[in-house]
Amino acid sequence: MRTDFNQLTWFQAVAEERSFTKAAARLGVSQSTLSHAIKQLETRMGIRLLTRTTRNVATTQAGERLLQTITPRMGEIEDEIEALTALRDTPTGSIRLTLSDHALETVVWPKLKPVLKAYPDIKVELLLDGTFRNIVEDGYDAGVRLGESVEKDMIAVRIGPDWRLVAVGSPDYFAERGRPEHPRDLIRHRCINTRQESSGALYAWEFEKDGQELRVRVDGQLAFNNSYAQVDAAISGLGVAYVPESIVEAHLRDGALEQVLDDWSPRFDGYFLYYPSRRQNLLAFQIIVDALRHRST
Repeated sequence: MRTDFNQLTWFQAVAEERSFTKAAARLGVSQSTLSHAIKQLETRMGIRLLTRTTRNVATTQAGERLLQTITPRMGEIEDEIEALTALRDTPTGSIRLTLSDHALETVVWPKLKPVLKAYPDIKVELLLDGTFRNIVEDGYDAGVRLGESVEKDMIAVRIGPDWRLVAVGSPDYFAERGRPEHPRDLIRHRCINTRQESSGALYAWEFEKDGQELRVRVDGQLAFNNSYAQVDAAISGLGVAYVPESIVEAHLRDGALEQVLDDWSPRFDGYFLYYPSRRQNLLAFQIIVDALRHRST
């Protein structure tokens, strides 16, 4: 039986996306063409690889086994092809990154813009996601996380300085409700919560002072999984938010927000780019890594 590698690639995309619609968009083909190709593959192999319902697509036992077999091999082939293109005068390649909105806005995007202009043949796909992705299984070249969250078997490169969360609210809110003097005072305040995408739980606000660590579970009318929405809610007087300091500095300067509990706000490890070792020899990827690398001033 002659193998159609194009069909295997398309099967991999459908299995990873768990959707013909998303896979077709990713591959740049029509859903009907994609569906026909998968049916041909199943017919030729004589076994069902995917189960389809009106809502989702899942791999069968055989399909999952095939996916686990071809994924690393397809990755190796893609890496070798990209390595060959590095012999060209102009670096080329496609890089796929997963990262949070805060990492994108404050660290990655400002450094990436000049690189994209300098190397027009390097393509970069940025997927905003607050969950902890398995970048190998999910088809990413690299991911961005805080240093404390990076897996030990990955290569990690610091791309940003340490930073901290700060508690902020509008002047009108504090005039009405008073200013908390201790983190435990937040229990009596309306707080704007953070819903963690990975666990689904609400984030317990972390504080530290003179070696004393404290976690406070707060309550309030609102919860978001986006720091920028929390800032807007705080400016609107809807409660106290606990957000990255870098995204509220301008609002603190112009008086739209006021900071509280400053001496209780600890610093966190900065952002790191992490990736498997097999990516490090690709020229286009190394250009991106070098551009993002944090350089202390």
